[in-house]
Amino acid sequence: MALLLTPGQWGDAPQMIEVLDRIRVPRPLGGRPRTRPDHVSGDKAYSSRRNRSYLRRRDIRHTIPEPKDQRANRRRRGSAGGRPTGFDRDHYRRRNEVERTINRLKNSRAVATRYDKRAYVFHGTVTAAAIRLWLRQ
Repeated sequence: MALLLTPGQWGDAPQMIEVLDRIRVPRPLGGRPRTRPDHVSGDKAYSSRRNRSYLRRRDIRHTIPEPKDQRANRRRRGSAGGRPTGFDRDHYRRRNEVERTINRLKNSRAVATRYDKRAYVFHGTVTAAAIRLWLRQ
């Protein structure tokens, strides 16, 4: 759906909004492409106030567990802390599909070791590996 290359020392969670903004799924009968996924799943690292407010604002359902420290802080604040986040265990169990897909991408030696010096060339390499995976299924 969307790919974003960042330096290795950058975290994944701060890039979530930019990745979601890049999603463009064309409609089969024409018209505006879809830009909003039905559901987003993530691990505890994605549980920031910024990410959650973005998902709420765009009306995107999400399954992101709340870390213990955030949960304790919310409870400590009482009614000003807001409601608990909704969490669907069945949806969260499917999150490993993403991890397995990334591992399959890394089966391609060029993706795993990044021989390419330029980011746009590596982006093409990852895209070609993703297309190869998609065609195999």
